[in-house]
Amino acid sequence: MLTLATNPIFDAYKQSDYFGKTIFITLLLLSIITWVLFLQKWFYSRTARHMGEKIQDTLQKKRLTPLNIDLSSFQLHPFTAIYRTLKQQTIELLQKNKSVAEEREVVYLSHSDIDLIEAYVVTTISKQSKSLEKNLFILSTIVSLAPFLGLLGTVWGILLTFSELQYGATVNANATVMGGLAMALGTTVLGLVVAIPALIAYNLLKSTHGNFNAEMDNFSNQLLASVEMQYRKVDVK
Repeated sequence: MLTLATNPIFDAYKQSDYFGKTIFITLLLLSIITWVLFLQKWFYSRTARHMGEKIQDTLQKKRLTPLNIDLSSFQLHPFTAIYRTLKQQTIELLQKNKSVAEEREVVYLSHSDIDLIEAYVVTTISKQSKSLEKNLFILSTIVSLAPFLGLLGTVWGILLTFSELQYGATVNANATVMGGLAMALGTTVLGLVVAIPALIAYNLLKSTHGNFNAEMDNFSNQLLASVEMQYRKVDVK
């Protein structure tokens, strides 16, 4: 097992000049950002999925009274934001219809009211979807940037090697060549080591978020169906 002192990447870093060390450090920082961002979003997605299942169970139990669902235990969940929007718009429309209805007349929602509620819900889903994908562009940027930084280190290491050989580094020619090649190959390897996990993380999170968006759509459809069943006026011909 390689120790830090005998690690080829660390050895290449030690033999690099200041510019080469900057490339190594930048790639290391990109790797840290990748893993921190991935783990943060992965754990949040997993938690949100489990909480979403509990919220959907609650909805099934309260489907006959869709405006009386208690989601106080899930304040920050996207489903809660969707429910609040639906509840707020439904109550406002019922109150508006009540203000123009005759005394003791039962208040219902019209077809246009349901469409309006659905439009507000769709807008909320869009906002929640954007929130879920916030900072995800960083991973796609790292996927593209890391290999190019590795390539930059490769070209710089080879250029540095030929430059030192050209200007009379004959005594330590072998060490010069080895140091330049070590830097060139080291940055290439590190660039790929950073980019490959970032690519996997990005695709995995995109897939996870896509599935969660579908769950938000299903949840909103269930809510709208419950509201429509309870409050929409039935046209009797």
